[in-house]
Amino acid sequence: MQAEAPQTIYLKDYTPFGWHVESVHLTFRLAPHSTRVLSKIRFAPNPDAPAQTFFLHGEMLKLIAAKIDGAPVTPDVTDEGLTVAVPSGAFLWEAEVEIDPKGNTALEGLYMSNGMYCTQCEAEGFRKITYYPDRPDVMSTFTVRIEGDEKVKLSNGNPQAEGDGFAEWHDPWPKPAYLFALVAGDLVNHPGAFTTMSGKDVELNIWVRPGDEDKCAFGMEALKKSMKWDEEVYGREYDLDIFNIVAVDDFNMGAMENKGLNVFNSSCVLASPETSTDANFERVEAIIAHEYFHNWTGNRITCRDWFQLCLKEGLTVFRDSQFTSDMRSAPVKRISDVIDLRGRQFPEDQGPLSHPVRPESFQEINNFYTATVYEKGAEVIGMLKRLVGDEAYAKALDLYFDRHDGQACTIEDWLKVFEDATGRDLSQFKRWYSQAGTPRVSVSESFADGTYSLTFRQETTPTPGQPEKAPQVIPLAVGLLNPNGDEVLPTTLLEFNQSEQTFNFNGFAAKPVPSLLRGFSAPVVLDRDAGREEQAFLLAHDTDTFTRWDAGRQLARETLVDMILTGATPDMAYIDGLEAVLRDETLDPAYRALMMGTPSQSELAQVLADRGHVPDPDAIWQAAETLAQVKAERWTDLLPRLAAEAEVTGTYSPDAEQSARRALGAAVLSLQTRLDGGAAAEAQFARADNMTLQLSALSNLIRAGRDEAALKAFEDQWRGDRLVMDKWFGLQIAATTPEKVVPRTEALTAHPAFDWKNPNRFRAVMGAMMTHHAGFHSADGAGYRLLADWLIRLDDVNPQTTARMCQAFQTWRRYDAGRQETIRTELERIRSKQKLSRDVDEMVSRILGT
Repeated sequence: MQAEAPQTIYLKDYTPFGWHVESVHLTFRLAPHSTRVLSKIRFAPNPDAPAQTFFLHGEMLKLIAAKIDGAPVTPDVTDEGLTVAVPSGAFLWEAEVEIDPKGNTALEGLYMSNGMYCTQCEAEGFRKITYYPDRPDVMSTFTVRIEGDEKVKLSNGNPQAEGDGFAEWHDPWPKPAYLFALVAGDLVNHPGAFTTMSGKDVELNIWVRPGDEDKCAFGMEALKKSMKWDEEVYGREYDLDIFNIVAVDDFNMGAMENKGLNVFNSSCVLASPETSTDANFERVEAIIAHEYFHNWTGNRITCRDWFQLCLKEGLTVFRDSQFTSDMRSAPVKRISDVIDLRGRQFPEDQGPLSHPVRPESFQEINNFYTATVYEKGAEVIGMLKRLVGDEAYAKALDLYFDRHDGQACTIEDWLKVFEDATGRDLSQFKRWYSQAGTPRVSVSESFADGTYSLTFRQETTPTPGQPEKAPQVIPLAVGLLNPNGDEVLPTTLLEFNQSEQTFNFNGFAAKPVPSLLRGFSAPVVLDRDAGREEQAFLLAHDTDTFTRWDAGRQLARETLVDMILTGATPDMAYIDGLEAVLRDETLDPAYRALMMGTPSQSELAQVLADRGHVPDPDAIWQAAETLAQVKAERWTDLLPRLAAEAEVTGTYSPDAEQSARRALGAAVLSLQTRLDGGAAAEAQFARADNMTLQLSALSNLIRAGRDEAALKAFEDQWRGDRLVMDKWFGLQIAATTPEKVVPRTEALTAHPAFDWKNPNRFRAVMGAMMTHHAGFHSADGAGYRLLADWLIRLDDVNPQTTARMCQAFQTWRRYDAGRQETIRTELERIRSKQKLSRDVDEMVSRILGT
């Protein structure tokens, strides 16, 4: 247990730093266990800041020497940083520190990954490199000199000089320390080039370890597409002479947008048909776009403090979603985003980890890189765009870039831009940033004398620290269909901003059927007792791709809930209605593949809990299995037809058209396997010439219990590829039956290739166990105990990854008393660990509600 309670930091207590940083010069003399960092930093008093003691953050640093204006000084040094008396005017601070990159297993600051030096400074890693005011509102230009024997030495900005054993870089754009980056090692580059809209030539590079050069071409093309799209859609041009991406094996995040030098988890940039699935390709494309888009929404305009994290992340997630929609299928992307939001963010909103999009306080900022900040933050941007319209949104963004370029900003700055550009009052809309929880919108209807009325009521349940909720502005996209299925009211945006509000629609000869929340126009839960007949009608006729999909999803959910609670047989009206959709060859194959899916078992558990039932993970598993079996048996004549339609001929491409066909093929194969025991999957595994087909086949062989030979063949083929082996590890757990989950997880942790200190490998194994609902929540508590054992062990090495994986326990209160008691015991065991990290201490305490 921690010796001292962690300090809570509050948004209301913000004060600016007492000094401006006019310039930073850093020299790195690299050595695995004894890197020396020499800093020269010019400070000048900040007249807008209150009087304060001069304090620089610093952790895990050995101070060798310090000077002010050339004279040696002796600062007061603690584990958190140093204080020292400084002149009343401008001055030059110099320091020399020693750090241990190879011993830095937390992967924050400067560390080593398989012999390569790399950095991760967001959110507060720079303080582990040298003494500095490590906060996002302190911005400066950086000049960096790297000395060492490494072949390649990279940092932010443009290259300035290079010679025997050194390289110098200069970033002319002021940035906060969290955007600093350094990489050095034996790397090779995949080169490219881009000419901006003003005619400027930019050198592009993806730097990888020797042997990975053949996995860079797709990433390079994704980067070029991102640069072109940002110019065309947002008018944003790249502003340096060079843009570098580096692939790193050991990385806590997906990627990092450091100015001009993006550091990527290898899994998020390396891709080839043989080693990557279609989903991997799409993810690589999206993450490269996301990090590139940060160049303006995050770098050129950054956050005043970490409470404003959604300012850069929510906006940039929204932008990368727009990009993927333009590159691929907009309806499929929108539905996929909603599935992710409901699966990850809604449970966060409904549990002990609930927090506003802009939190009011934190103890460890790493714990707020959450689905609420990112995904819900993006939904808030989308709502704002819907409310003001596309033209006004574009006008406001231009004003945002013009007004705040080079500044560290707040949510107030962001909303003020929209108010000035549109004349709207957004004070009520701002509640989306300050109120936690998912609003529930209930709907009632009436029809008389040709007037159809919809009455909406909104309520947000209390969340930790927020017992009372005020009404929010909810944009509701609504359409109306007549009884024949024709659209009689095209999509219309209703601005719902009161606790209860009625909207009237006139001139109807018959009562219309409402199509509500089109495009998922707001991140809310819609409560309406529409009845299965109406949902089936919308599944058959709705013109909005999202609400049509959602009607099928709701039918599936109600069917499964009935099966779980009463043992009922599946609703054949749902299955027949879905079959009609699947037979429609005018629909995108990827869309039909999504239609074939059902709510996740965790989502079903939450639905049951919301309705006052204690969810039984085993009963949920059995219902899902039964429904899938009934579908397979009902569609014996349809499945071969869909499989034929899903066939792809010619050379593999990860483009939208081919990927859509393979997605449909994978959905079909999962049902075919239930009929043939895995024969089709075995044949596909034998002939597969790309990872999408190979992994789909292997997954189904695991489900069918015919996996022993295939798993060995896969391991023999790919044991030399670390990213493919991550798939091999995770799939064995994710695709198996509940009773095998914990034993398989335990066995895989004993595998010689299980490197638990590598975040990707640890997440592959433990993440698969956590997300297997029935397996993880086995009644004997074995899954809970196994995860707790490993989290206690990992905390000493990598607190950030440990804290994030504690989220597996956040829904513990919805289960039965026995499971609750076991989870509580394991959480208390984690919390009682000696020298527990701040990251994990805060996360566990929030989950327990203490």
